[in-house]
Amino acid sequence: MSAHPSSHPGGKSRVRALAAHVSPKFQIQRCATDPNSYKSLGDSFRTIFRIEGLFGFYKGILPPILAETPKRAVKFFTFEQYKKLLGYVSLSPALTFAIAGLGSGLTEAIVVNPFEVVKVGLQANRNKFTEQPSTMSYARHIIKKEGLGLQGLNKGFTATLGRHGVFNMVYFGFYYNVKNIVPVNKDPTLEFLRKFGIGLLSGTIASVINIPFDVAKSRIQGPQPVPGEIKYRTCFKTMATVYQEEGILALYKGLLPKIMRLGPGGAVMLLVYEYTYSWLQENW
Repeated sequence: MSAHPSSHPGGKSRVRALAAHVSPKFQIQRCATDPNSYKSLGDSFRTIFRIEGLFGFYKGILPPILAETPKRAVKFFTFEQYKKLLGYVSLSPALTFAIAGLGSGLTEAIVVNPFEVVKVGLQANRNKFTEQPSTMSYARHIIKKEGLGLQGLNKGFTATLGRHGVFNMVYFGFYYNVKNIVPVNKDPTLEFLRKFGIGLLSGTIASVINIPFDVAKSRIQGPQPVPGEIKYRTCFKTMATVYQEEGILALYKGLLPKIMRLGPGGAVMLLVYEYTYSWLQENW
């Protein structure tokens, strides 16, 4: 009997890829009476597979692939740079990590926002994979119709700033502060697990705190309820509208798939970064 897919490294990657696709689908649906509404995470998987086919889970995959390397490079490089700059200011280490994380998130958002606009638009399309436009043709369509500005390829920019800024502030701030409190273990395996556990908590807590910004971003960048009318325009006004019309829980739509992706994914990122950084310092 074969093992469960998530027990293999490739299976974990596929699960995170599917979770990344499903999360915006939850966030752009407006209420239970929405004809496109998903009842649960399992229902969303079944419905996407039934209507859009297997490749429906991979819609909008090219923008994140194109953005992933520069995005991660910007995240960690700018975190180190902001941390060095803050060394000239009289701040506690706890505050330094959090503010450096905030700065890295805001910088990261500038890089990724155009890719996010294209990704969300493609994922909101419920046609079969073979019937939807390509990534480049859809990006050209946005630029031609709406331009490069805050109503076009950079719409939802303030929500993206909030999403990445808050996430990185909590992510880096929690990880480095808690790591400095929890005693180091001499056993390499236990030390690895210590760091992984703290990283997992960091990614999970950051996801819970920043998801209202994520929901606002998806609403602004996704299809509007009435074609031709812009209902969701600015970050905090969108949050207020969602809260008033759908309740507080609507601001946490897509939380489970987000945690499935960024909990373990966040831990892996930090560990890869730390071990690579340590190796480079020792060998270069």
